[in-house]
Amino acid sequence: MNFVSIRVITGDVARLVAFYEQVTGVRANWSNEDFAELGIGLVTLAIGSTRTVPLFAPGSAAPAENRSVILEFLVDDVDSVYRNLPGCVEEFVNEPTTMPWGNRSLLFRDPDGNLVNLFTPVTAAAVAKFAR
Repeated sequence: MNFVSIRVITGDVARLVAFYEQVTGVRANWSNEDFAELGIGLVTLAIGSTRTVPLFAPGSAAPAENRSVILEFLVDDVDSVYRNLPGCVEEFVNEPTTMPWGNRSLLFRDPDGNLVNLFTPVTAAAVAKFAR
């Protein structure tokens, strides 16, 4: 089994895609106005419209209601990225902070309120964990 994608359901696909394009520097591949994908490393961030939900099961997903999942992106220098985000990110949850597990993390919310974590490994153990 391979984990290849995470999908975020939104009421405004264009707005959310534009946000993630700016944050990641990756251009989205649009299938249609209701669905776009950003290929980031080995994983795809898919963004789907609320109009796609009934294709799976009506009412099975709702936009802007996530309070348990954090989308995480490994970056080369979280402090540098942080300096470039103020015009893009409206709600920062924290500034870059070194976590007990060795990552320097920046937490903020996307336009739908989903938590996003940009992080850089800074301890030897954390660096080794993400070495490729």
